Amino acid sequence: MSPLVIVLIVTVVVLLVLVGVVIGAYNGLVVLRNRVEEAWSDITVQLKRRTDLIPNLVNSVKGYATHEKEVFEKVAEARSAIMNAGSVAETAKAEKCFGGRVEELVCRI
Repeated sequence: MSPLVIVLIVTVVVLLVLVGVVIGAYNGLVVLRNRVEEAWSDITVQLKRRTDLIPNLVNSVKGYATHEKEVFEKVAEARSAIMNAGSVAETAKAEKCFGGRVEELVCRI
């Protein structure tokens, strides 16, 4: 074999190796791009699920706020009853009611 044929064969082999490396690198980049797109898709799905749950959270908070408002109103009414009690019996009755309302308030907190 002449030196020219050997150089030509070596050059072809080196070019084939380089083409293989370039193709492998490109495929690796495509795989990474697909993984990134899949990850963003998963994030989008989770964000969508979270935003779909917000109305349920708002309704729960509204219900709880309504209940808390009722409890605070009852405590205020019981306090007013104590302040406006005219006799010891009325004060004792109002104090008992107030104690129950405060316990209800503390239990909710």
